[in-house]
Amino acid sequence: MENDSSDRIVRHLRSLVAESGPGGRLPSTRVLARRFGAGPVTVQKAIGHLVAEGSVETRPGAGTFVTRPPTARRALEVDWQTTALGPERSGPSPIGSTLRGIDADTIAMHGGYPAIDLMPMRDVRSALTRAARSDEAFDRPPVTGVAELRAWFVRELSADGASGSGRGQPWRESDAVITSGGQSALSAVFRALAGPGESIVMESPTYWGAIAAARQAGLVIVPVARTTRAPSADDLDEAMRASGARLFYAQPNFANPTGALWTPDERRAVLDVVADRRGFLVEDDWAHDFAIDAPVAPVAADDTDGHVVYIRSLTKSASLALRVAAVIARGPARQRISNALAVSDLYVSPILQRAALDVVTRPAWRTHCTRLRRDLAERRDRLVAAIGDHAPGLEITHIPRGGLNLWLRLPEDVDAEVFAARSLAAGVSISPGAEWFPAAVAGPYIRLNYGSADPTRHVEAARILESLL
Repeated sequence: MENDSSDRIVRHLRSLVAESGPGGRLPSTRVLARRFGAGPVTVQKAIGHLVAEGSVETRPGAGTFVTRPPTARRALEVDWQTTALGPERSGPSPIGSTLRGIDADTIAMHGGYPAIDLMPMRDVRSALTRAARSDEAFDRPPVTGVAELRAWFVRELSADGASGSGRGQPWRESDAVITSGGQSALSAVFRALAGPGESIVMESPTYWGAIAAARQAGLVIVPVARTTRAPSADDLDEAMRASGARLFYAQPNFANPTGALWTPDERRAVLDVVADRRGFLVEDDWAHDFAIDAPVAPVAADDTDGHVVYIRSLTKSASLALRVAAVIARGPARQRISNALAVSDLYVSPILQRAALDVVTRPAWRTHCTRLRRDLAERRDRLVAAIGDHAPGLEITHIPRGGLNLWLRLPEDVDAEVFAARSLAAGVSISPGAEWFPAAVAGPYIRLNYGSADPTRHVEAARILESLL
């Protein structure tokens, strides 16, 4: 029956190819599935048949198009670059699946951002317009960033400290440096505080972008295992001692990809280990605005002697257009980070800094954050219910109290990479677990972003994933 449907779709597509000519766009997978009463896998199989023939091509994020006749041109000869460039210094596959482009009809559960309808787009557009009218937006800002924006990040961290243990020392505006997003901050911190060949300890699994940044900086990654909580303080102490690492990169709150959250006792134990080893905890507070069930203070709120280097970005919670973040650190470490950023970026766009400041200092920002947490809670719960009802073969490791992701374990006999590829062909884009491990992969895992896809399609996605199992 499936072959009959596929053959009918192939014949239909061939007739459309003949009618439309080169460059013509063909109907989407969703439209074809509805028209022929077929599943997405069957439709993808039919499209793949025409791709193999060379009559159509798929363009990620755009659709399927009739191929154009090739233009005669001299073959580009770049083989010489293989020898000239030498070995890859940043390690294998440094770019994660979260940056993958997909067809508009594919259910997007692989990305690293909330859906655009969860962003304060009206406020951001208005802020950019106001910023463009200001003369200050066209003057070169200080290398460390606009003072008012630095002060806002510090006030936020100081306010978080009021709900923490109270062990920390007051932060100052001069402790903050503005960066072009969290990834830029990570790269600068790693370059500034460790040299090529030195070690950095990381939770495993952890954010693929941090893994890539550490490898590009020439650092040796020493993994310590974590599950739904923090790594063992004893394991961390031994890893830092044996490797001589001064840096420990971690996401204490709603870690990406697991959604794990450190307990208060674990936070104190980890900070004590780092302090005893005279090292630095690089705290990536990426999900600061995504605390669904209850806000949680950063570990930096308890810092006493400059052992925490704190990173917070606005890109995920405000807008992809506002690639603005801050690094907050004390002492010579802050100066080294500032110097590293000055060499790579010189300064962050003043228009973006002024617009970001405009957005976060208006009353509407608090309203947006409250609504964002409520919407994420609803999307999380709908996806959890969809998996529980329609995909019993997927094991949810735990239900996160914040963040954007569910971390799921596949049956032991399933290859996560193959499963992710089959899922994409079937119309659901997911992130395979291997890219989130800095060393040995602990099992067949996948990560699903519940904040990006249309929640009305969560059940459809769960059914497709279960069918592939």
